Amino acid sequence: MSTLLDQNPPPAADIIKDGDQKSFMQDVVAASREVPVLVDFWATWCGPCKTLTPTLEKVVRAAGGRVRLVKIDIDQNRALVQQLAQLGLPLQSVPTVAAFWQGQIADLFQGALPESEVKKFTENLLKLAGGQMPSADLLAEAKQAAEEGDHQAALELYGALAQQEPENAAAMAGVARSLMELGEEDQAAQVIESLPAKMQDHAEVTAVRSALELAKAGREARGKLAEFEARLAADPNDHQARIDLATALNAADDRAGAADALLEAFRRDREWNDQAARKQLLKFFEAWGFEDPATKAGRRKLSALLFS
Repeated sequence: MSTLLDQNPPPAADIIKDGDQKSFMQDVVAASREVPVLVDFWATWCGPCKTLTPTLEKVVRAAGGRVRLVKIDIDQNRALVQQLAQLGLPLQSVPTVAAFWQGQIADLFQGALPESEVKKFTENLLKLAGGQMPSADLLAEAKQAAEEGDHQAALELYGALAQQEPENAAAMAGVARSLMELGEEDQAAQVIESLPAKMQDHAEVTAVRSALELAKAGREARGKLAEFEARLAADPNDHQARIDLATALNAADDRAGAADALLEAFRRDREWNDQAARKQLLKFFEAWGFEDPATKAGRRKLSALLFS
């Protein structure tokens, strides 16, 4: 069965066009049975329209033909406006944007939304139609490459997406993590530090920041692995030694061992040093990613301790 993702994009002239009451059935209603259509109802006297229309065009072009845009001047198409009003489409104020899918109005908004909200509106429409933005495809491909250990390919894919969407936090975090995995930790740190404040708290950005911090601490701890083990052999309640051991094990890519060491420290004394073992474990989870098997297993064990 063919899907939106299988279709070749139409010519650029067909993606964005001016419409009128004569072409409405063909350009909007009929076309929406194949691909979602956004209809921009505007007027020459409307100030916000001058801001919204270019934003709509930018988002639609980025969709690569998976959604189309038809622009209709309400003053030049009074009869169409009246017909749509009878169908329950309010056009008392402009700009109004109506989303059509399968010949029906699927959603609408009024007023000049910022680009991020227009993009979200379009993404939701594509999701309803069983598709997604090309950027989502690129992000999924990059994540798959990273999961398969091809960090150079992941870097190129994340980089391409970051060029298209400089404010895509997931893409920028992916660039940084790929650089880190390729041994370029200084460059990775520069990428994270250069991000604007509004992106600094994004979950994937904070995860890479934690991973970089743990990698640095791990290098310092790995050379002292035998020392930490000796200290624990002498005193099993040397909690700092156990936490340091976990950091060294994580640096050696023994995630299960690192989690178990911290869980044991927490089991022995939950409150030691302001719950340092639990906090370090949560930092590990953040750095590993919440879908990582070691994170899932560690969370289950932590929950069992907390509720035992």
